[in-house]
Amino acid sequence: MSYSVGEVAGFAGVTVRTLHHYDEIGLLVPGERTRAGHRRYGEADLDRLQQILFYRELGFPLDEVAALLDDPDTDPRAHLRRQHRLLTVRIERLRSMAAAVERAMEAHTMGIALTPQERFEVFGDQDPEQHTEETERRWGGTEAYTESRRRTARYTKGDWMRMRDERNAWLERYDALMAAGGRPDGERAMDLAEEHRQHIGTWFYACSYAMHRGLGEMYVADERFREFYDSTRPGLAAHLRDAITANAARHS
Repeated sequence: MSYSVGEVAGFAGVTVRTLHHYDEIGLLVPGERTRAGHRRYGEADLDRLQQILFYRELGFPLDEVAALLDDPDTDPRAHLRRQHRLLTVRIERLRSMAAAVERAMEAHTMGIALTPQERFEVFGDQDPEQHTEETERRWGGTEAYTESRRRTARYTKGDWMRMRDERNAWLERYDALMAAGGRPDGERAMDLAEEHRQHIGTWFYACSYAMHRGLGEMYVADERFREFYDSTRPGLAAHLRDAITANAARHS
C-alpha cells in the first residue's frame, strides 16, 4: 500500500511543502511515483519519515539527520536506542524547566519578586509561598486578595525585610505579654491585637474586624498557622485568637 503526499502530510502533521523539500534534498525520496509523476510513499518511507521527525524534534539539522539515517553501520535498533537516550535527557531538562516556571508562577501569584536566596534571607524557613494554593483557594477573587497581590507585587527586598522586622518585633511584645500572665481580654492584649490588624492593613489589605476575627479562628484551626504562632510560645495562637475577638467586640 502506498500513500499520496497529501495523505502522508496529514498522517505526520507536516506540510506538503516540507515533504517536497525533503524529496528535493534527497532526505526522503518517495519509493514510487505515478505515471503522472505524483509522489507515492510506502511503509519504508513512512518509517524513515518518522525517524526524520524524531531527530528534527530533538533539534538536529537536516544534514545531520541525513548522515545519521544513511550511516550503513547503524541499524534501526541503534536509532531507537539513540533516540531514547536523547529523549530521556530532553525530558529531564524539560522537567527542570517546568519546575522553574512553576516556581516563577507561584512567586508571581504571591507578588514576591525575590530570588530564592533573598527569600531565604528575608523569611528563613517561613517561605511565604508555601500557602499559595490554599490562599488562592480561600480568598482568590476577593477584593482583599486582589489588593494584597497589587501591593506586594511592588515590594522590594527592603520592603519585605521591614515587614518581617515589624512582625518579629510584634511577636516579641506578644510573647512578653504572655510571659507576664496577661489575659487575652486585657487592654494590652487587645491593643496588640489591634496592632496586628493594622499591620495587615498596612502591608496587605484593609482588614475589617470581622475579617480579623475570621483570621484569628484560622490561626487556631489550621495547624500550619498555629505552628507558626506557637513556635514563639505554646498557646500563642489561641491567646491571639481570643485577643482578636475581644478587640473586635470593644470596637463593635
